[in-house]
Amino acid sequence: MDERGLLEDYVSGGKLMQLSTIAEDGSPRVCSVWYLPRFGPDRLHFISRTDREHSRNISRNPAVAGAIIDIPIVELGQVARGVSFTGVARELPGAGIDELARDFAARWPNASGVLQAMPDAASRLYEIAVTEWVLFDEENFRPNPRRIIDGL
Repeated sequence: MDERGLLEDYVSGGKLMQLSTIAEDGSPRVCSVWYLPRFGPDRLHFISRTDREHSRNISRNPAVAGAIIDIPIVELGQVARGVSFTGVARELPGAGIDELARDFAARWPNASGVLQAMPDAASRLYEIAVTEWVLFDEENFRPNPRRIIDGL
């Protein structure tokens, strides 16, 4: 099995990402965001209001981590497939990102109004430069399902 190919398939097939940021007091915070993946270089993009806690946390400390599950969760003990990652996040400017905004709206049509309102809107696109992936795949890699893959 091609680990990198499986990783890209699972991330591309996922919809919702759990994102962890670091609060002002140093404690971790987790939120869920809809995302757009890109590879080579490895980037995850999401849209958020700039006044959300995770957005404020990123502006103070860009270190993030997260997870994407590739399977419908049914019950404890089922074969698991997904990825986790670490990376560095940043708020993108509200202008000059037309291609990325079009791609995001193509994946998530309900976001098109917010994206068209930038740079004046209270929301922005954010980008995570993934530095490391952890592929967890009990289907293809038993008995050692955890595979570390460097971000490109």
